Amino acid sequence: MTGEFAHRLWVAAPVVTAIGSLASAVAAARRERRVRKRFAALLAAQYGRRRPRPRAAAEWARRWGPPAGAVIFGWVMVGGVAGWLVGLVGAYGVRRWLCTRKPDDRTGTEEAARQLPLAADLLAACIAAGAGPREAAEAVGESLGGPVGDRLARTAAELRLGGEPAEAWGRFGEIPGAAGLARCLERAGSTGAPAAEPVSRLAEGFRAEQARAAVARAQRAQVLITAPVGLCFLPAFLAVGVAPVVIGLASGLLNGN
Repeated sequence: MTGEFAHRLWVAAPVVTAIGSLASAVAAARRERRVRKRFAALLAAQYGRRRPRPRAAAEWARRWGPPAGAVIFGWVMVGGVAGWLVGLVGAYGVRRWLCTRKPDDRTGTEEAARQLPLAADLLAACIAAGAGPREAAEAVGESLGGPVGDRLARTAAELRLGGEPAEAWGRFGEIPGAAGLARCLERAGSTGAPAAEPVSRLAEGFRAEQARAAVARAQRAQVLITAPVGLCFLPAFLAVGVAPVVIGLASGLLNGN
């Protein structure tokens, strides 16, 4: 590592830190404004409003972090004007790749799967306390947040505005794994059937499904971990155990001849 390379590396570190601090400050300011707007909306009791997008800092980092990292990497590795040009070209390529990449909703699906048991428990508690399915969905959606909470709040707003219950709860059932919960709540809202106990059983089923998925992931990890162990153990066994025996036998045969 040359002195110039170390100098560029130590200059890039404060730049990255400053950019991260600025992004954090901007995200904090935007979060404060969203909290004030939400508080004002709650006081005004406005239903069906659009909820603010969460995790602004994470969204900004996911969108502009890779291009900025490409620019800094090019400048650190090459240096000078050529380094900036290489970094800008790399940032342009990374940005184009991010824009053309198909959206991956796996993270949202996993978060929704994690939220479903808690949402079902909260819904069951609200219904057991005397609230209807719409009121329970509204209360849980406003307090829970996330993909499940947002969909519950939207469903409650549609029902409050006179939407068709089957369609509103059907859209909530589009969340992976929530179809049974949506049918139970839709049936309870339409016929008045008791829903606290069925929703509690659904919550237990969600937890059991999560436990089975965790066990499956652990078993898959146990299988995958044997690959690097084999790659490390087999060459060592051949070098220490097999190779000396073969060399000894070959030496004996050659000396005997």
